[in-house]
Amino acid sequence: MVLGERLEQGFFLYQDIIDDTGPLSAGFFSFVDLIFGRSALAFELIGRILILFQIIFWNKILIKYRVFDENTYLPAIIMAALFHFSFDMLSLNPALLGSTFLVLALGQLFSQTVLQKETSESTLLIGIYAGLATGFHPSYALFMPYMIFTGIAISGFSFRQLLLSLAGYTLPILLIAVFYYWNDGLQEAIDIWPMIFASAKTAYQSYWSWLILGAFPVILSMVGYFFSAVLKGSTINQQKQRQLIILWLIFAALEFFFIKKQAGFQLVIFIPGLTYLITQFFLNIKRGIIPKIAFPLLILGLPAAAWWYWQSHVDNPAYFISSESESRYEGKEIMILGPDISAYQNSKLAGPFLNYPLSKLYLAQERDLPEKARLYQMFQQQKPKIILDQEGQFQSILDNFPELSRHYSSNGNGVFTLKD
Repeated sequence: MVLGERLEQGFFLYQDIIDDTGPLSAGFFSFVDLIFGRSALAFELIGRILILFQIIFWNKILIKYRVFDENTYLPAIIMAALFHFSFDMLSLNPALLGSTFLVLALGQLFSQTVLQKETSESTLLIGIYAGLATGFHPSYALFMPYMIFTGIAISGFSFRQLLLSLAGYTLPILLIAVFYYWNDGLQEAIDIWPMIFASAKTAYQSYWSWLILGAFPVILSMVGYFFSAVLKGSTINQQKQRQLIILWLIFAALEFFFIKKQAGFQLVIFIPGLTYLITQFFLNIKRGIIPKIAFPLLILGLPAAAWWYWQSHVDNPAYFISSESESRYEGKEIMILGPDISAYQNSKLAGPFLNYPLSKLYLAQERDLPEKARLYQMFQQQKPKIILDQEGQFQSILDNFPELSRHYSSNGNGVFTLKD
C-alpha cells in the first residue's frame, strides 16, 4: 500500500524506491492506489477475487483434462479451505498475484498431457505466464527450470516447442527492461534485482507454526498420493499429471531457499498441488469413519484452527503494525530506516528506502564516484522531511556525505528533520 502510494506520485521502483517487490506487482499496487487510495478493504476484496479465480480455474482444469476418474467440485471446496491456512493468504500480495499466472501456466502444461499434436499456442502461453509470474514475484524465477524440465521429460516438448516456451518467458522480462530503459532506470533495475536474492531473510512465521497447522492436510495429501500412485491404476495421462504435481511441490519447496519474507502468504504456491493430492484421498477413500471425520476437520477445522492459532500466537511481532504507532507523524512525509515501519500507517513515504534489509545491503556496498553521486541525488530529489533512523544508517550516510548534514538536523533518538 505504501509502495503503490509512492509510485502514484510519479516515482519509479528501483530507480527512486529501493524495495524487493516485483515490478509488475508494484505497478498493480500503483493502479490500486489510483482507484481506491489507502483502502485496506480494497486489498482484501481484490485478494479474494484472485483466490476465487484460482479456485474456479483449477477445478475446471482438473475436470477438463480428466485428472480424476469422476468429475467433481471437491477440489474447489478443498482449495478454498487451504487458502484459510493463514490470514495473510487472503489479502492482495505479490505471491498471490504471481501464483495466479503460475496456475495458468500449470493448466497449459496439463493440456500437453492429453493433446496428441504439437500446439504452438499452448507452449507459448506456458512461457508467457511463467514470465509474468516472475515479474510479479521475483522468487518465482525458479519455475523457469520447472517449466523446462517438465516440458521435456513429461510433456515431451520438441526443440521447437522448448524455444517457443523460452521466448514466451523472456517476452514479459524484456518488456519490463524496455520500460526501465525508456525511463532511464535500466541500470538501477539491473543492479537491484541480484541484491533482492542476497539481502537478509526475515522470518515472520516459523516453520514450526506451519508444521503445527499444516500437519493434517500434508498427511492427507501423502495418503492421497499413496492411494493414487500405488494402490490404484492410472492412465498414462493421469501418471503424467501426477508427476507434474509432485515436481511442482518440489520446486515450490525449493523456492523457500530464495524468498526473503518467510510468511504465510508465500505458501499459496503449494495450494494447487496439495488440492490435487487431498482430492485423491477423498476420492479413493469414500467409505468408513475416516473420510467422514477428515472432511469436516479439513473444511471447517483448518480455517477455525488457523484463526485461533494466529490470534493467540505471534512468532515475530515485527510482522504486525505496532499498537504504539508514531501518531505524532500523522499526515507527514517521513522515511524510516529500520525494521519497524508502523509509523507509515499514519504518514506517507517520502524517501528512497522502503524495504530495510534490501536498503541496508544497498547502502553497505562499495561505491565509486558516479554511484556516490547517484545516492546523493536520490536524497536531493526526494528530500524526506523527517527520517527515523532506527539503527544508525542515516548517520553513516551523513558521515560519508557532509553536504547532506547541512540540510538535516538531529532531534535525538535517531530522528532527523529537514531544515527550512
